[in-house]
Amino acid sequence: QVELVESGGGSVQAGGSLRLTCAASGGPVGTTCMAWFRQTPGKEPEGVASLYTLGSGATYYAASVEGRFTISQDRAKNTFYLQMNSLKPEDTGMYYCASVFTGLRCAVANTRGDYLLWGQGTQVTVSS
Repeated sequence: QVELVESGGGSVQAGGSLRLTCAASGGPVGTTCMAWFRQTPGKEPEGVASLYTLGSGATYYAASVEGRFTISQDRAKNTFYLQMNSLKPEDTGMYYCASVFTGLRCAVANTRGDYLLWGQGTQVTVSS
């Protein structure tokens, strides 16, 4: 059974950096799109970055993280990353990676229902 395992979360001060990792265990994951979502208490997960896994590997970002976050993949390792720089307190939340895309088009606006496989989440806390 394939699982996604996130790591790399933690507590940092504003302006700091973290690198989140999403590793697939149990076998390769076939997907045309994968994403990182952020969830805060009482709210639905919102996409912060997504990546088209084929061809050019186009990337998409929420306006709030554009220029600060970078999504990437290592196909050989079946692993995805989210490099987060210049972190702000509003970046605080539980971060999930999502894969096995079932939507129509890869985009950062994709929602929870567009992905079948989710990790357990990793907490990111940014203090001011």
